[in-house]
Amino acid sequence: MSLYRLAFAASLTVTALAGCAVGPNYREPEVPTAERWHSLPSQGVHDEGTDAPSLAAWWTALGDEQLTSLIDRAVQGSKTVQQAIARVKEARARRGAAVAPLFPSLSASAGKSRVTNDFNGSGNNGLVGNSGNGSNSSFGSDADIYSAGLDASWEIDLFGGRRRSIESATAEVAASEADLRDALVTLIGDVALNYLSVRTAQARLTFAERNLESQRELTQITRWRNEAGLVTSLDVEQANSNYQQILAQIPSLESTLSEAMNRVAVLIGQQPGNLNTELAERKAIPPAPVDIVVGAPADLLRRRPDIRAAERRLASQTAAVGVAVSELYPSLSLTGSIGYQSPDSSKVFDGDRTNRFGISLNLPIFRGGALIANVHAQKAVVEQARATYESTILSAFEEVENDLTAWSNEQRRHDALVAAVDSARRAAQLALQEYNAGIVDFEVVLNANRQLITLEDSLAVSDGERTGNLVRLYKALGGGWSVFPSIEPSTSATR
Repeated sequence: MSLYRLAFAASLTVTALAGCAVGPNYREPEVPTAERWHSLPSQGVHDEGTDAPSLAAWWTALGDEQLTSLIDRAVQGSKTVQQAIARVKEARARRGAAVAPLFPSLSASAGKSRVTNDFNGSGNNGLVGNSGNGSNSSFGSDADIYSAGLDASWEIDLFGGRRRSIESATAEVAASEADLRDALVTLIGDVALNYLSVRTAQARLTFAERNLESQRELTQITRWRNEAGLVTSLDVEQANSNYQQILAQIPSLESTLSEAMNRVAVLIGQQPGNLNTELAERKAIPPAPVDIVVGAPADLLRRRPDIRAAERRLASQTAAVGVAVSELYPSLSLTGSIGYQSPDSSKVFDGDRTNRFGISLNLPIFRGGALIANVHAQKAVVEQARATYESTILSAFEEVENDLTAWSNEQRRHDALVAAVDSARRAAQLALQEYNAGIVDFEVVLNANRQLITLEDSLAVSDGERTGNLVRLYKALGGGWSVFPSIEPSTSATR
């Protein structure tokens, strides 16, 4: 059979088997979902689509330009996002490597060798080659031989192992892209939460410093009254103790503030301390909007990047089973080469020429059960990936339900604290007035002040938690990644 006939027969074989790919075909699992969230409040929540602008760019609803600026800088400077981008590039490159074996490989070679022949007879006279037509080449007994050649090989994808490998690599690309989006969701949420920690710590410091000044004045008044013989030294010591307790809170709050500032700096890719000046001015905690958007549970499956990543890895592992199964079947390879030899380097391609073409069939007969064991192992990995996918969905649903409850309950808690602080301020004023009038003792004043200090601090924390719970809710809903498409690498592998 001639070279061309063999190539034609191989092409027919490839065409006949092109649609054959062993192993399971992947189907995205169907996940039952509820029509609405169980913890959905009766008011203040809208069930808009998953692509609602108020969910996609939720931080803009807080109305804080500085926070928006920090998030923009974080997306561009975050080391975590840069790592995720690099992993996307890696996955795409690996997919390219998986595609390469579908095509023939071609290599070229060139060389020089020295041939020394001690044969002194008159027969072959030290000939080192033959032209293929029965005549001998006369290179001489000692000669430099120059050679050049081309080698080609092609392993035909008879049973779809290569195609399954590409399918697996393509799914990994999509998974890495989803990981990038998940990194964005996490980053944006972390920047917002730590920014809120900065503003909350500043608000608590403001309350503490104001109460410290009030307590200092009260302590001074008590000393004067003691010097006038109106109160005992016990009142003075109690007033001073209350003053020192408030003073002791300030260093802890300053540490909390410094840590939050440093964390924001690192999140946007800067050295700790670089944002201290920018964030030093005390500003109010951004208030949470009254109305929010959550979407339906089914929307979460499409929007949460970690769910999408888990689903794509399940697809990748399913394709990997096909790769393992294909190793149980025969493999067919085509090889060919063209070689030239000449004693003259300038006439290598005019010298002797050798053509070779071959077909080889490799059939695995006995490997000690290794190939079957590998198939079972890959199927077990699919089971793990499926469990991971389902667990990721359940965890996502849990996060949203919990964050909805926390957001709703913090609203009620905040309203109660506002009323409690108003009452505590009036109580502290009345206690001081009655103390000055001699109606109550100093212990009543101290208790009223302690209660006011505690409630004001709790209110500041609640202000931060109220907005923070909304941030956590939008983070759980997967909001944020879709408004930054420019950070993704320019090319994308599709399913």
